[in-house]
Amino acid sequence: MHPYRSHTCVELNASHVGQTARLSGWVHRIRDHGGVLFIDLRDHYGLTQCVVDPDSPAFAAAEKLRAEFVIRIDGDVKKRSDDTINTNLPTGEVEVFIRDLEVLGESKELPLPVFAEPDYPEETRLRHRFLDLRRERLHANIVLRSKVIASMRRRMTEIGFMEYNTPILTASSPEGARDFLVPSRLHPGKFYALPQAPQQFKQMLMISGFDRYFQIAPCFRDEDPRQDRAFEFQQLDIEMSFVEQEDVFQTVEPVLRGLFEEFANGKRVTKDFPRIPYAEAMRKYGSDKPDLRNPIEMEEVTEHFAGSGFKVFANQIANDPNVQVWAIPAPTGGSRAFCDRMNSWAQQEGQPGLGYIFFREGEGAGPIAKNIGPERTEAIRLQLDLKDGDAVFFVAGLPAKFTAFAGQARTRVGETLELVDQEQYSFCWIVDFPMFEWNEDEKRVDFSHNPFSMPQGGMEALESQDPLTIHAYQYDIVCNGYELSSGAIRNHRPDIMRKAFKIAGYDEGVLEEQFGGMLRALEYGAPPHGGLAPGVDRIVMLLCGEQNLREVTAFPMNQQGEDLLLGAPSDASARQLRELHIRPNLPKA
Repeated sequence: MHPYRSHTCVELNASHVGQTARLSGWVHRIRDHGGVLFIDLRDHYGLTQCVVDPDSPAFAAAEKLRAEFVIRIDGDVKKRSDDTINTNLPTGEVEVFIRDLEVLGESKELPLPVFAEPDYPEETRLRHRFLDLRRERLHANIVLRSKVIASMRRRMTEIGFMEYNTPILTASSPEGARDFLVPSRLHPGKFYALPQAPQQFKQMLMISGFDRYFQIAPCFRDEDPRQDRAFEFQQLDIEMSFVEQEDVFQTVEPVLRGLFEEFANGKRVTKDFPRIPYAEAMRKYGSDKPDLRNPIEMEEVTEHFAGSGFKVFANQIANDPNVQVWAIPAPTGGSRAFCDRMNSWAQQEGQPGLGYIFFREGEGAGPIAKNIGPERTEAIRLQLDLKDGDAVFFVAGLPAKFTAFAGQARTRVGETLELVDQEQYSFCWIVDFPMFEWNEDEKRVDFSHNPFSMPQGGMEALESQDPLTIHAYQYDIVCNGYELSSGAIRNHRPDIMRKAFKIAGYDEGVLEEQFGGMLRALEYGAPPHGGLAPGVDRIVMLLCGEQNLREVTAFPMNQQGEDLLLGAPSDASARQLRELHIRPNLPKA
């Protein structure tokens, strides 16, 4: 027999009754039932109930056990009585009567329990992550992550993509987030950067003729950590040649739909991802990451307030033709108590308030309804298809200033009234992002997002259109309010790239210095190409039903960017600093 086990702790069942088994694992918990000890033994695969009584030669050793001791047991597999069968366990029909027991590893008193799922402080959990990872929920999350990544690889390979690896030490990029820099010992005063994404490398692979690339790519961004963002993350990085935007959609959509259907655990998954233009998403949902499980769609109702008796809105409309009033419907929210709570919430968010109308007995109620009169109130009700028991909230001003708040109010209404369908994964594509935006701080036109995107209309658009009206072949995948992926059809023509960068205020010298490698590659025959990069961590977070990336990452940092388990970041020795020609210049306390 193997020195440690003949079976794992999930394998034994009624077919093994009468056999001898050897198991190894952790003592999950111990129960003393009148001198008979019941030991739940746990390994990576599952749990088996073991029993030892005073007649067993192993009883003396068993009495000394504590939670999380690692032990090896030999025993006889016996069927449980009908009234003690545990249908929640794969091994719940049997138990092992221990004849021999060996302690393989003792455990000190635990700083946090492994049995059950108590809510412990983050610092305790991360400092003892090796214990935290033994807990059932977190252990299952990490296992699911592995299965999801394996499924991604299989699905990509099946449709003709090949996995290629790109460098981890690379050049700093001036676009996007802040880089993590790595000092060079061989080149004093110079630095490598950890890749924010393999963007330029994957484009160069297309230029090199590899056609269909994917990689489970590690990425690094020196941004403040939060629930859905971390210093280090992984993405399913994809690029393909000789494609248009629709080709990318038709290729990637089945991969993600199939992936979610595989692990959805009964939840519905969007069959055909709707394509929503960026401007429409902002207008209807107040966000380019809309949660479509929430059925609320905002509408403009400016005309109903122009010249009305509600002067707070009417005066704004009269004084500025760009002012708009947006309505946020609230089905089933038609009570003064709910409307007042929403108004108080808006004030807590730094807003002056949140106007409302609620409907009862066939008419609108509330201060706004009184001020605008029954005809305008009825017109609003008809436009929004509201009925008795419903309400509607209003925001007014310049949309650029209130859109984000309106989106937050939509989310608040949907969640508070329990309108959000929790039993689905609701996907969409956000398309037609603006190529450029106005940089108010520097008073100039700048890239809105990805400078390597192809402008819709190509060179003609860059030469003849107002830059702020040009759209890019750029797209995001959104699921349940999370951006899972950003991508684009790339600008593969150096003349169009030079023109786009010129519009954004980059002269030829800066372009050559910062993007010279990419520019030179494009000058030697670049195919039309495009791709995207769904985030592995966020996908797993959604599939696990978690709200925080740390719950689906084996060894995460805390919100201050510290690794409490191994103590990073740490001080470098004087010798290390000398070799790197670095002298710390610390801020004054």
